[in-house]
Amino acid sequence: MPGNAEDLDRVAHIFVSLALACTMLCPAPSRAEQRQDHQGQCTPERELHWRGGTLRLENDLFAGTDSNYTNGVALTLVSHDMEDRLDPGCQPWALGLYTRLLGWADPGFWRSAVAESASQNVVMRAGQSMYTPEDKARIDLIHDDRPYAGLLYFSLAWNRRVHPERAGYEMLDVRELSLGVIGPWSLAEQSQNFVHSIRGIERFNGWDNQLHNEPAFQLALERKYKAFTRGAVQPGWGSDLIGNYGLRLGNIETAASTGVELRAGWNIPNDFGSYAIRPGVENRPPSAAANLRSAQSPSVTAPRPGVHAFANLEGKAVAWDFSLDGNMFRSSHRVSRRPWVAQAAIGISSQWLVSGHGVRLALMRVWRTREFDEQLDHHAFGSIALSFEI
Repeated sequence: MPGNAEDLDRVAHIFVSLALACTMLCPAPSRAEQRQDHQGQCTPERELHWRGGTLRLENDLFAGTDSNYTNGVALTLVSHDMEDRLDPGCQPWALGLYTRLLGWADPGFWRSAVAESASQNVVMRAGQSMYTPEDKARIDLIHDDRPYAGLLYFSLAWNRRVHPERAGYEMLDVRELSLGVIGPWSLAEQSQNFVHSIRGIERFNGWDNQLHNEPAFQLALERKYKAFTRGAVQPGWGSDLIGNYGLRLGNIETAASTGVELRAGWNIPNDFGSYAIRPGVENRPPSAAANLRSAQSPSVTAPRPGVHAFANLEGKAVAWDFSLDGNMFRSSHRVSRRPWVAQAAIGISSQWLVSGHGVRLALMRVWRTREFDEQLDHHAFGSIALSFEI
């Protein structure tokens, strides 16, 4: 944990930055003026209301190791659906600015947003990721192993769900912008030392060699496909298949990926699958059926308890990865990144109703092929996610 004035300043800087980021999504004092300017056009369907959240933890201690991608944590908030025509003036200013920017940079994303079958929601996420070499005892720079690296970030995403007319499938399009910081200001060292001290685990001694401070940014674009289903779940026993492809651009990661997920179980939720922490889609896309939740609801379209197993496989072409390539804007430690990476995961997910509120727990084990030439073997880690809907 921070032990001097410089470290305390860093902590204060990061938490103030996160507070400012979160403030951007809160109503500004001029909200009343905004409403007057729009002459009552800001209906509830056009405004931002939160639907629920997810707390996700990943760690390779679940797989019996303590290196490479060693820990990730993310807190996600998901909004209710917005099925009316989008009006940036009816949204918090940061979200309105992002909406306008997206309309300018990617006008096709909103082209079908006003279609009868389309709905949108917003995903806000704050998280931290950390990476370490295998040898925790050495204090010198380990040239032939992954750099010490940390990332603290804030993300804002639009999800758009569309069922094309007369099609037997539906799509989920995602546009996510992530901003953050790489280096000591990410607080990765302090976070790891804190957890290791609580658990009585030996600390890593080489954090003085971590990557330098620099701003982090990334734009993620993703599309998913699955068979069209009405309601919140597929009633009874069943299975489905979800395909996806995506592109990520920035100094966090620049890569293209494609993958597939197979699910089988009882009352499978009508969403687009379960994934480890990654840029792009949260596992709760727009779904009007969420409004039908009730512990005693007789509706066949309402949410209901269920459980399913899943397996997904993904291939990725990587052009840049800060945890391997180091700092983009200054010289730093780096290793020989491999351009092709594959990842597989298996897990189980269950959802149930508690006093009329939706709760979900998902557990998964992830395997990833070697990411750099000096890496001796593949990497594995575990992931646990707890979600709640109001």
